Amino acid sequence: MYQPELTAFIEFLRSEKQLSIHTQTNYQRDLQKFADYCQKFSLNNLDEIRSQHIRQMVAQLHRQGLGGKSLSRWLSAMRSFFEFAIRNGWAKINPADAIQAPKSEKKLPKTLDVDQTAQFVSVQGDSVLALRDRALLELIYSSGLRLAEVVGLNVTDIDLRDAMVTVLGKGSKQRMLPIGAHAITALKEWLAQRKNFLKDETEQAIFITQRGTRIAHRAVQARMQQLSIKQGMDAPVHPHMLRHSFASHMLESSGDLRLVQEMLGHANISTTQIYTHLDFQHLAKVYDSAHPRAQRKKTTEE
Repeated sequence: MYQPELTAFIEFLRSEKQLSIHTQTNYQRDLQKFADYCQKFSLNNLDEIRSQHIRQMVAQLHRQGLGGKSLSRWLSAMRSFFEFAIRNGWAKINPADAIQAPKSEKKLPKTLDVDQTAQFVSVQGDSVLALRDRALLELIYSSGLRLAEVVGLNVTDIDLRDAMVTVLGKGSKQRMLPIGAHAITALKEWLAQRKNFLKDETEQAIFITQRGTRIAHRAVQARMQQLSIKQGMDAPVHPHMLRHSFASHMLESSGDLRLVQEMLGHANISTTQIYTHLDFQHLAKVYDSAHPRAQRKKTTEE
């Protein structure tokens, strides 16, 4: 059903929009679901289709197991197709307008437990590269840094005496964070040997490559992939996993959600909640202990 119209639309995507073959295939698959539904319910004219039909299709696809992201893509395909149909005089309205897909469940971040983290960051060896890698990993885990934050650090941002690091986070917001003892030791060892990589005395980056330039995001990611194998990890460890682990371990130990929020540099506490696998019971416990008018008295039957 509607094969001439659907074929014309796919040709439009190919020739005028110049979308990739992969995207075209996805559109074709999504539009076929639409055509199958219309045939099942004898909707023979595009002008017969209303918003309730689109909602029914969404509900049906959802029951069949399509998640929020897939349904959003399907709705996007529907909106694009009906816009094309209106331009060609095949339809007068776009029934997919203003219809939203069900929200996808947010995936919990993957973390390492304390022993796994210690195994990963404890890079062995006295080579300059090993010293750099150890300092880099220890600092990310010690202070919960984002990849962009650790890559952007300059030597002037580290205060070894006071064990503090000044970080420029998202939105150019600056925050000061403590550095743990293991990270301080690793940083001292690395900074003492950093000059062996340094080619230009004006380079301020703390973490530099063997060419003497600031290490790039991709280089850190690639290096961590290699170290995941070398350190005997079960799965690849990426920079954000260390940050997730920092947040989770801090919350487990302190129970202080606001502290973790401040250290992570989150503007909204709900972001921290997701980051740290926080459940409602734990949040209620923190609330009860912190809010001056939150203590709920236990009632007993007389």
